[in-house]
Amino acid sequence: MWRLLDTGARPAAENIALDDALLKARSKNLIPDTLRFLQFSQRCVLVGYHQSVEQEVRENFCKEKGIGINRRITGGGAIFFDESQIGWEIIASKYSLPMSYEELYEKMCEGVILGLKNLGINAKFRPKNDIEINGRKISGTGGTESGGAFFFQGTLLVDFDVDTMLRALKIPVEKLKDKEIDSVKDRVTCLKWELEKLPPIEEIKQKLKDGFADAFDIKFENSGITKAEENLLDINKFSSNEWTYKKRKYPKKDAFFAVHKAKGGLIRVSLSITNDKIKEIFITGDFFAYPKRAILDLEAEFKNASATGENVKNIILNFFEKKKCAIPGVSPDDVVKVITEAVEKRNYLKFGITPNEANSIFTIHKKFDDAIKEYNVVLVPYCAKLPACKYRNTEGCDMCGKCTVGEAYKIAEDLGIEIKTIKSFENLMETLHDCKKRNMKGYIGCCCEAFYAKHKPDFESVDMNGILIDIDNTTCYDLGREKEAYLGKFESHTCLKLDLLAKVMKVAEYMKT
Repeated sequence: MWRLLDTGARPAAENIALDDALLKARSKNLIPDTLRFLQFSQRCVLVGYHQSVEQEVRENFCKEKGIGINRRITGGGAIFFDESQIGWEIIASKYSLPMSYEELYEKMCEGVILGLKNLGINAKFRPKNDIEINGRKISGTGGTESGGAFFFQGTLLVDFDVDTMLRALKIPVEKLKDKEIDSVKDRVTCLKWELEKLPPIEEIKQKLKDGFADAFDIKFENSGITKAEENLLDINKFSSNEWTYKKRKYPKKDAFFAVHKAKGGLIRVSLSITNDKIKEIFITGDFFAYPKRAILDLEAEFKNASATGENVKNIILNFFEKKKCAIPGVSPDDVVKVITEAVEKRNYLKFGITPNEANSIFTIHKKFDDAIKEYNVVLVPYCAKLPACKYRNTEGCDMCGKCTVGEAYKIAEDLGIEIKTIKSFENLMETLHDCKKRNMKGYIGCCCEAFYAKHKPDFESVDMNGILIDIDNTTCYDLGREKEAYLGKFESHTCLKLDLLAKVMKVAEYMKT
């Protein structure tokens, strides 16, 4: 007999504290296997256990709109939770369902899929942990474990404010590429959009309960919060800034950054190096790690470690071999790749490039040291020209001095380097292929990090070395207007990092001599 626990609408800290108490109580065998339904009494953003608030949340917007910010005890990505959504959780013995984590994800989602079927909706599981209707996500899931118990949770979107979500979260566009969509709005749905008439919340919960009963062939007995769970509640901890913001020390001064999209999620790394030793490393992302402290243990392995690519590789391979940990969809090679990329950015210093500037540079095919020796053309985005400029969507520039593109054209002209304006994604690909046909070996370009991350495979499809420099100001990705930008119709204005562009071009010219 399983327990059904419906705790109603509560503040974020109270819900998360109860999550922690439930998992601890089940690991100590103080409570039976439990299905919990929950809601939030205030809109909030919840970052995953391995994420950084600074990297994932637009804090000023959330504060202006009264949206709370907190951290889950599970991994995965940041989510926006409004009052209409229903949270569901399974807290059970690991021996109840002995299977791999990937199999467990699918089994846990089966109850929701059957519940949605009871509502007349045909939903499907999509690896690694989504429940979708016609390709659009209606429930995201994730879990963690403690001792002999596992905790698995999901969010069912009932009536969803997508626009607020887009503004509250820094949606990592890198995540969207492999799903072949251009907008977050095309990726999400909710019950209200799928049903002609939205049922009452209690009816929805009943259908979900029936779905779980069928999926696990079990019966439920209604129950409230037990005394054991109350004794384990620590609301002060989960309402503190220490929990939400300062779970780990985040290296900021002279840190090197790198990002990598693995099958199991996005991995972000920031690290600092002193005297060829890694002093601090911070690994974040929307992946799931079992046990959840595995990432903390891995970070500890790098304390004062030699900052060489070979040593990084050895530490990671030895860690995964010796530690009994699992990061579904993330291989040791994925971790090696992203940490090595961050470590190698210190080589930029010998060119007079600061760590902060190095984090604004991305390379295609070759490392910076090699790629910088071979470039024949400079590429700048049309969105860095003024919206009213007659050259906005055409080639050329009269160098009037009113935008940063004019300065870039002047620098290129002084160095005798060809420069071209990229007017759309298709124009970019046409330009790269044309440059390749003209036997050009490389290019220096300017684009936002989100564009680079999303289209890295497209850049790599052309056999030319590339050095890309991040741009300033709010981009089309920040505004959710990447479709317009793709077509060359983004009407806002961005700025080139002129000082860095000039520095890179001058270093390139020096390396050619």
